[in-house]
Amino acid sequence: MRRTRKKMGFALFDESTRRFDLLCSLKMACSRNRELDNFVNTNSFSVVELEKALTTKLREVLASVPWLDAVISRFPTISDKGFDLLVKVKPPTGMSRELWVQFKADPRPSQFPYAFVAKEEDPQSVLVFAAPLITPNMAQTVQENGWSWFDLAGNCHLNIPNVLLIERKGNAPVHKSPRPSANLSTPESARVIRALLVPEHIGRVWTQREMQLHCQPNVSLGLVNKVVRYLTDEAYVDVAKGGFRIRDPFKLLVAWRDAYRFDRHTQHRYFTLKKGPDLQQALGSLESITGGHAAYCAFSAADFQAPHVRQAKTWLFVGSEWEEAFASALEAKRVDTGENMTVLLPEDPGVFYLQESEGNKLACTNPVQTYVDLWHCGGRGQEAAEALLEQKLKPEWKLRIPA
Repeated sequence: MRRTRKKMGFALFDESTRRFDLLCSLKMACSRNRELDNFVNTNSFSVVELEKALTTKLREVLASVPWLDAVISRFPTISDKGFDLLVKVKPPTGMSRELWVQFKADPRPSQFPYAFVAKEEDPQSVLVFAAPLITPNMAQTVQENGWSWFDLAGNCHLNIPNVLLIERKGNAPVHKSPRPSANLSTPESARVIRALLVPEHIGRVWTQREMQLHCQPNVSLGLVNKVVRYLTDEAYVDVAKGGFRIRDPFKLLVAWRDAYRFDRHTQHRYFTLKKGPDLQQALGSLESITGGHAAYCAFSAADFQAPHVRQAKTWLFVGSEWEEAFASALEAKRVDTGENMTVLLPEDPGVFYLQESEGNKLACTNPVQTYVDLWHCGGRGQEAAEALLEQKLKPEWKLRIPA
């Protein structure tokens, strides 16, 4: 615990012969990408229902711009570009532009752009990706690859250069993904994520068995497998020779930060008369008393890792079974107001994973843990978290990410 340092093309038609062609095309597409073989069985939409629903939604979005003339048609069947709709839009002034729209039933960030048509056909066309549900991570991935997108909820980012930008976010999903997902807010998932994100592990290739050993106790190999599969689907980790490794630490950190439940830690207020060296010495003694189950956290840990926001209070994680011993060593009393110490009794001892220690002083939580705690602890915590990210985490990640 402690250290000394993922095409289905869908066409727009109703005739039975064309439906037969669609199913044939679907079969061919699935033969090229076996990961999608069973998507029809896992999605509540039929082929025709999906194409109609997404096409109707696109009409609604475009119709919200009164001056825009848009004509939607099926993409030429002679083409094997993989697109489903051809939309010709004409602004009041200027040349008309084309939107090439591709439908997907159950997209995954890890498949983009490998399982999708590359942007190499027509530099004047606007490539548009559509699906019943597009998660924030999927949307970011699509935009990073130069595509526009929309989903059945009406969320969209339709960027037609020099013509218009339609961007809508926050509409509640009207469709659920058929794929199971991992809950990143659980202590067990957190143990996997911490191990992946601590700077000294960036670039490491893991086997699932090795990861399980780092997540003990109470984390099964099956749970590790579930979390890793989800992180792979979401393109946070990559499959590598011999195992898997982190792909984008910042995106994973943000995903965990947003799922993290700081409120699950029990928070107590304490007051002690000890100050300066006496306080530091008493805090240092907690190491031997708790066996590593005490550490500076939040603002106090950031004071050592990336000083930015100063606070008069001392922030600590202390294992719940050692709270009484902590109070005795610090001659501290629990108070309702006027505290100079904030003690967090962690939901899970995983917060003590790979603490940073120096000399005889009390150890700090690892910087990844410090970051997520800062983000949620109030005050100027988010400002301090950003400083920690820029001054410590990003530079250390950069040094270890394989070229």
